[in-house]
Amino acid sequence: MSEAPRKILVTSALPYVNGLPHMGHMVEYIQTDIWVRFQKLRGHTCLYVCAADAHGTPIMLKARELGITPEELTATNSKEFVSAFEDFGVDMDNFHTTHSPENEALTVEMFEALREAGDIYTKTIEQAYDEQEGMFLPDRFVRGTCPFCKTPDQYGDACENCSKTYTPADLIDPVSVVSGTTPVLRESEHYFFRLGNYEERLRKWMGASRLDRNAVAKLEEWFEAGLQDWDISRDAPYFGFRIPGTEDKYFYVWLDAPVGYPASFRNLCDRRDDLDFDEYWRPGSDTEVYHFFGMDIMYFLMLFWPAVLEGSGFRTPRSVFAHGFLTVNGLMMSTSRGTVIKARTYLDNLDPS
Repeated sequence: MSEAPRKILVTSALPYVNGLPHMGHMVEYIQTDIWVRFQKLRGHTCLYVCAADAHGTPIMLKARELGITPEELTATNSKEFVSAFEDFGVDMDNFHTTHSPENEALTVEMFEALREAGDIYTKTIEQAYDEQEGMFLPDRFVRGTCPFCKTPDQYGDACENCSKTYTPADLIDPVSVVSGTTPVLRESEHYFFRLGNYEERLRKWMGASRLDRNAVAKLEEWFEAGLQDWDISRDAPYFGFRIPGTEDKYFYVWLDAPVGYPASFRNLCDRRDDLDFDEYWRPGSDTEVYHFFGMDIMYFLMLFWPAVLEGSGFRTPRSVFAHGFLTVNGLMMSTSRGTVIKARTYLDNLDPS
């Protein structure tokens, strides 16, 4: 007996457009595109959306280095990604940007819903500060040795080797990526999301999502260690959306970036009469949402993101698929580390078909 037609929405991790597309990016979009085409061959309605991840300090600093605005930088690099998708035969229904009215509106809606539910609070914290540059440093702009596995040259939020999360203050011998100096700690008031309140609901989602056993094992490690409340704000100067009611606080890119999934779909809905945003992103219908992404961002998209969706009245994904990544000299291919094979280099020398 043939399977009843399904309505499916699929996303890939949003490419961070501080640089050009490389093969580490493309392996994920090609994988996702294959899965989408397979679902269509089975007779299902399957939509594929994505967006440029366009906010954060790296974007701001790269634009400053080039003498252009962040908007100009992200628009230029986004066009390169769209061109690469077309040349590799990746067929997306929509590629949008997180620097959009749809994204800001949805981010604020989710934030306000979580705050009304009591899941958002403020507290004063100590944060890495670059005295030479006169700015607070994002976690990923501090590097040092992982405090757990002792792997050197790791970012200030998570280790690429052992996948454990921490703060820049936990790093051994931390260094500012901006100036090369040792950062100091300064106090600042930040907004936090009570992730720990969602363990039971996340376990229920995990049980219903048919996750890969390796992903389940990693989630169990994080549950056992205890879910930590999540800092969702950043201080000026910052390129992103300002938090309503503040003058110098902005939503952390890891709050508004995954909102790019529903925001890209809303942008598509606004241009197509046959699509209903609520049918796909509000509870109560039989539609299905799936995310594809790399295992380095599992904590964000398998704990933080489902909790934000659950707490703000949106639908959680039916399941997620976390893949490994291409490596250079044993390390993940990375724009920020300069260890990439550009997508255009591949296209100039090999036939993608």
